[in-house]
Amino acid sequence: MPTLTQHISKNYGFKVEEPLVLESGQTLRDLRIHYTTHGKLNSDGSNVVWVFHALTANSDPSEWWPGLVGSGDIISPDEYFIVCANMLGSCYGSTEPLNFHFPLITIRDIVNAHKKLKKHLGIDKILVGIGGSMGGQQLLEWAVQEPSLFEYIVPVATNAKHSAWGIAFNETQRMAIRSASNPSIGLDVARAIAMLSYRNDETYNVTQNDDDGRIDNFSASSYQQYQGEKLSRRFSPFSYYYLSKAMDSHNIGVGQNGIQHALSQIRSKAILIGLESDILFPLHEQKFIADHIPDSVFYSIKSLYGHDGFLIETPQVSEILRKELE
Repeated sequence: MPTLTQHISKNYGFKVEEPLVLESGQTLRDLRIHYTTHGKLNSDGSNVVWVFHALTANSDPSEWWPGLVGSGDIISPDEYFIVCANMLGSCYGSTEPLNFHFPLITIRDIVNAHKKLKKHLGIDKILVGIGGSMGGQQLLEWAVQEPSLFEYIVPVATNAKHSAWGIAFNETQRMAIRSASNPSIGLDVARAIAMLSYRNDETYNVTQNDDDGRIDNFSASSYQQYQGEKLSRRFSPFSYYYLSKAMDSHNIGVGQNGIQHALSQIRSKAILIGLESDILFPLHEQKFIADHIPDSVFYSIKSLYGHDGFLIETPQVSEILRKELE
């Protein structure tokens, strides 16, 4: 069997010639889309798997979804042509904000950029679309816009409309970025806030608990600092700011006679996966989606790691996909 190094990721930059008219009415010109492919497109174009990344990931899912995407995994370049685009507004090669003077972008704008890449690649049909969190939001929006494009959709730990709870977390993080003298320092704090929603009390009590009688320098404290500093070394505070706003905009029911009607139009086979310990995208949000897509199944999986479990529990996710896809 070929190894992943024989299917080394191919990174491309694609410049869109025509302007992109945003949902806000503003226009983006000279749009750049960075994307990665693994594997080869077969003769009839029927083996496309489109992976959608979440808030701070890049266009190479073999890096951030190991165990799910890679040679020998359920989404293998030995079998599929895997496409992942760096979303509009991210800082890994696509058009990104360089300051606080950037047009407001939405999930629909991001999907419209994906559509331009699909056309550029000559793809007419997508076998599987899969994404977690903000990636799942993009997938659902696209599946509503083009109900028969995907044969299977796999939205993981996501929702059909971003909740007031999620918006409140995002706004608190943006407040940290805007109020800091240096936006990168603000990003440190924003990420530390986000970790509280990505995990939960059990995660911290199990992994960061101290029983040695210390009165300072707690493990949970150093963990928060570490997570904030780690992200600020690799990610743009301006991308974080505008992408979190895009997440807040997510509502597949706008212009579609409501959310339930929008979901009822999807003709893909839907495999909904949620995490029992997720407090940011609670299980009932994925259950609601499954209840209103005509051809759907719903799975809940256990994880100590809350929302982040969608990236960690790859054996459980793989087993579900193996059962449904085969």
